[in-house]
Amino acid sequence: MSRDRLLAQARSVQQTLERFYGLEQGPDVTDFVQTTTASSRESLLVRDADDAVELALFLPNGDANANGAHDAYVQIIEGVSHFVYVAERARIDLPTTALELELQAEVDKFVLLAFDDGELVRERVHAVHRTLYEDVAYLHRADSEPGQRYRLANDLAARVAARISQGASHPRQRAFLQRFYRSGQTDKIRLARAA
Repeated sequence: MSRDRLLAQARSVQQTLERFYGLEQGPDVTDFVQTTTASSRESLLVRDADDAVELALFLPNGDANANGAHDAYVQIIEGVSHFVYVAERARIDLPTTALELELQAEVDKFVLLAFDDGELVRERVHAVHRTLYEDVAYLHRADSEPGQRYRLANDLAARVAARISQGASHPRQRAFLQRFYRSGQTDKIRLARAA
């Protein structure tokens, strides 16, 4: 995939997330993207510097498409989700944790893959849920700190997605997801476990 296409997809994901959650427009993610080889994984580097947060988003330059059929597109969603969340939390001067980032990214993947123009596509829900939360392979062992974090984020996001899939009308689904987005780690966990 060309760098221009990767950047266009990253920008589209950012705009969709900002619009869906009703966020102020943040810094353009494309100004922070560095491309890596297709065999690497996405990663967001964050550094506190005096009164600012410095960010660099590394995205693999592999084939991706917007229907979620390729891992590269899901990595774009995850990386951009991390970027948008950190930028938004910095804008409103709130901290974030690694678990919050992973949990929100897992929910954001569901939003990008199961919704079209803010509307849940019910015919797509089962396949998206299975792909994101059931047929999962982890890079880290279950007894490692990252392995525990990724598994917890996946389990909690699966609960949120199931609640949304079975839930009420579109405005209530979106209102719940917007509330979830704005919550800190403790409230995110509570909301997910109540689902």
